[in-house]
Amino acid sequence: MFDIFDKNKKEGKKDNNLFINIGALLIHVAKIDENYSEKEKKIIKKTLLELGLSNDDLENIFKKSEEVEKNSNQILEFTKEVKNKDEAFKIKIVEALWKIIYADNISDMYEASLMRRLTGLLYIDSKIVGDIKNKVKTSFDK
Repeated sequence: MFDIFDKNKKEGKKDNNLFINIGALLIHVAKIDENYSEKEKKIIKKTLLELGLSNDDLENIFKKSEEVEKNSNQILEFTKEVKNKDEAFKIKIVEALWKIIYADNISDMYEASLMRRLTGLLYIDSKIVGDIKNKVKTSFDK
């Protein structure tokens, strides 16, 4: 009987680690142009909620994500769990990444290079990534 509670606790912690890593990944992309804005923070928080994080956990997970990103020197640990998720989940993350990049209406060479590396690590087809990029860029141009 107590095993059920332990299992639920472990699964909750695993989910929290996933959200912390996703948050750290999104924060890393937001910081790559050295302009980490409130608009980008809102996009990150909205994305975490859309991916299934509860509103009650949002601020705590977001703070932990900032801490993890600050103390990390590589993106591999952020993508490790995400790459095993289904295509739709990964597409939501890629879309959020492009929204963060275009939050200031520009995509510089560092952001573009990082996106190529990330989408390779997440095993997402470059055609799909291009379509997502165009969709997001068009929505910001309006």
